[in-house]
Amino acid sequence: MDDAIDSLIAGYRAFRKGQYRQNEERYQSLAAKRQQPKALIIACCDSRTDPAMVFQSDPGELFVVRNVANLVPPYEPDSHYHGTSAALEFGVKSLQIKDVIVMGHAGCGGIEALYEGAKGKPAPGDFLPNWISLAKDVADQVVEKHGDIERPAALRLMEQQAVVASLDRLRTFPFIAEREDKGELKLHGWFYGIGTGILSVYDPDTGRFVDVTE
Repeated sequence: MDDAIDSLIAGYRAFRKGQYRQNEERYQSLAAKRQQPKALIIACCDSRTDPAMVFQSDPGELFVVRNVANLVPPYEPDSHYHGTSAALEFGVKSLQIKDVIVMGHAGCGGIEALYEGAKGKPAPGDFLPNWISLAKDVADQVVEKHGDIERPAALRLMEQQAVVASLDRLRTFPFIAEREDKGELKLHGWFYGIGTGILSVYDPDTGRFVDVTE
């Protein structure tokens, strides 16, 4: 095995001897009954932004959907494959989760690729360009309205506005919109700074992301 795999196996052995042994009854209890997560989080695949770590959550507490740039597709029930949509359907309709969170983050590679595309350098690949095009309108608007701001500031705007756009697309799912209208489900937009460790929460009344104070 290579170094990466060796490291993972070593971590597993440490987990078995430590955390698992110390919480064996809890893990067995989790396995014996249906999961009941507290919240559904749509997060990025980025290896630096693990929601369970950021929120210090125990196993069974979070139902996490991860994809490139934490994007939500529109409601399109057809014969194609829809991993994120299937997870949303299962989490909301089957597990009855009442809080759905879109969690963006600073330094997102998917959003950076979208920014470069808006500048005339489209991302290569068979799947990535079409996927990140879900936030193309966001990128175009930022470049059009804020073309004079520096690159880091433009990327931050795009990262945060992509979260807001995903919240809007969540409402194209009838089972989400209906539950939100009835007060049975809440939608949240969050943004995490990898380097700063600061979590910001979207305020729909002001249209701004507000830092969570310690």
